[in-house]
Amino acid sequence: MAETAARTRIVYPETDGQLLPDNSYQWDACTYAVEAVRWCFRDRPEVCVHGDLFVYVEEGNPDNRVAPDLFVALRSGFRHRGSYRVWEEPGGMPDFVLEVLSPSTWRADVGDKRERYAALGVGEYWLHDPRGRFLPSGLAGHRLVDGAYRPLPSVESSRGLSVRSPVLGLEFCIADFDLRVVDPATGEYVPTHRELAGAMENARARIAELEEALRERPRN
Repeated sequence: MAETAARTRIVYPETDGQLLPDNSYQWDACTYAVEAVRWCFRDRPEVCVHGDLFVYVEEGNPDNRVAPDLFVALRSGFRHRGSYRVWEEPGGMPDFVLEVLSPSTWRADVGDKRERYAALGVGEYWLHDPRGRFLPSGLAGHRLVDGAYRPLPSVESSRGLSVRSPVLGLEFCIADFDLRVVDPATGEYVPTHRELAGAMENARARIAELEEALRERPRN
């Protein structure tokens, strides 16, 4: 009884009160990555895609946690969460993690974090550098093999640098150091919010032109 009561008193905080992004480059990259990957899995409700959310890896130890910029758990199901507690999730540990490098995090991202995620058994660990200052290619994917991460092959194409994720079945690209995700349903980049807004403005303008043309059309 005492052990049960002690367990119920354990608090798993949902925030540490710190704003993670160092700059707008990192913020834009993080938000695009999360929303783009969610869009690609829009027809698969069993897939969990989150960003900037505490992942608690050990029951009873709230200090044992990570907070990836993006993570995907293929069998945990999408729903809103205050935190992701591995022992409560049907998919367990995330299958994919992406970290966006910044001046304050890049050393940990390429070093200690990489080793920690490997020890936790995360299947793929990816890095994106929005400005190419710390990772010249701007993008690197790694797959866990025998307990250590091995680089995934990159390809130069008309899209620029492209790396495919075997775990997610998605293609990630770098275009002018911007991270882009290819929608497998269309073969095109998942649009950014700015691109969507521009497309809507163009559509509204075209509709207005057509309406005006109809009003001016002579009636028989």
